[in-house]
Amino acid sequence: MHDALNEKCGIFGVFAPGEDVARLTFFGLHALQHRGQESAGISTTDGRRLHLYTDMGLVAQVFTEDALETLPGHAAIGHTRYSTTGASTVGNAQPFRMKGLHGELAIAHNGNVVNADVMRADLVARGVHFETSTDTEVLGRVLTDGDGQDWNARFGQLMRRANGAYSLTILTQEAVYAVRDPLGIRPLVIGKLNGHGWVFASETCALDHLGAVYVRDVRPGEVVRADGEGLTSSFPLGESLDMVEPEHGRQALCLFEFIYFARPDSRMAGQLLHQARMRMGERLASEHPVEADVVIGVPDSATAAAIGYAQATGIPYAEGLVKNRYVGRTFIQPDQRLRDRGVQLKYNPLREVLEGKRVIVVDDSIVRGTTTPRVVKMVRDAGATEVHLRITAPPITHPCFYGVDMATRGELIAANMTEDEIREHVGADSLGYLSLEGTVWAANIGEGQHCTACFSGVYPSEVPLQFDKFALEGEGLPDHEIPMAAPLPVTEPLTVR
Repeated sequence: MHDALNEKCGIFGVFAPGEDVARLTFFGLHALQHRGQESAGISTTDGRRLHLYTDMGLVAQVFTEDALETLPGHAAIGHTRYSTTGASTVGNAQPFRMKGLHGELAIAHNGNVVNADVMRADLVARGVHFETSTDTEVLGRVLTDGDGQDWNARFGQLMRRANGAYSLTILTQEAVYAVRDPLGIRPLVIGKLNGHGWVFASETCALDHLGAVYVRDVRPGEVVRADGEGLTSSFPLGESLDMVEPEHGRQALCLFEFIYFARPDSRMAGQLLHQARMRMGERLASEHPVEADVVIGVPDSATAAAIGYAQATGIPYAEGLVKNRYVGRTFIQPDQRLRDRGVQLKYNPLREVLEGKRVIVVDDSIVRGTTTPRVVKMVRDAGATEVHLRITAPPITHPCFYGVDMATRGELIAANMTEDEIREHVGADSLGYLSLEGTVWAANIGEGQHCTACFSGVYPSEVPLQFDKFALEGEGLPDHEIPMAAPLPVTEPLTVR
């Protein structure tokens, strides 16, 4: 029972004739490794056929020079996976290559489609065969075997039918597509490479590593095509102010991207995440001040917020916990004695920094409440006289259906305990969560522009009744009581070039 949140995947795409696109994709995925560590894959096209290589493990474990030699071509897509829908097996490693009535494609997906089972059943009834258990293949089969005689029609069908989060990179023999769901829940960006190539990635840090120049985000509800003619944009559900300028309209970008998931050197919706996280720490200091001698962050995602907290209060910041970044990157499991030490394998305290001090510990979230008590105890055992816990997110009270590996509501500690009970459970002298208002303020892209469902219980799209995720002990949540935002309007297709 881990106490961490895991993003589903990182995706990448590149159209760059004359470049070693397999190698570019390898380094792009390497930059996105934090978004998924279970499997990795690359598909390329040479204009005649699609080539594919996938396997279990980290990007650097999956790909060797010999493997990259099997992937010729001028365009490619790639994927690094953390599974939320479909088992963690090599058969579910992406990208998927598939062929149907409308030809062949490869597809990579970040997100989660909550009505994938319904879509799958409809396709099976029409004679479509499935090879995996993932929602990604369902999206791909809509494009290879669904209604519609052209890409725009099939993308429109996909967007009308698929409910949930999906950022996609899609490869055909001629082009690379980047697709984002109409609410823009998961991120996706566009970059220019060496003046003539195009790159798509989950985060801008992947562009930086390749020397690509950030152009803009893929907009909610947009399909972007890169081919020999350049870049083409279309909105299969119709172009509107909401979709073209989401900062002035409606989107539902996952707020946890700002808090935790994305790398601090990435930009999201125009914001450098390191600065956004520092603002979270500053706001947290104003909402929950306390007298102390030192501020430390739980590395790595809370480091920027801890610096912001320290700067706002004048309390010195110090590195009090050292992280072993290779924990979890081995197939060798610890024996019971080491397993009992739990978080000690991941973090090591610096006694000289903590001993005799009143310590503020800044962390990004508390999910189940299994890891946090061990962190607090570790700091106390290193000699801290007081431990004050500050969290740069509101209490997580509801499950996620959009591609985040999160506990059921019955397992979420904030859905079952008061804040004072949580403080006592984790063993802290005081506990303070950043308010939802403060978190949105720090993200700085505007109120109403985020998915806040895990904090507020208000979902941006209709979600199915799933008692295993919603239920608290001894109770269920009827379908009509699941709050949600109003659905987006469906309009006639319109292509923008």
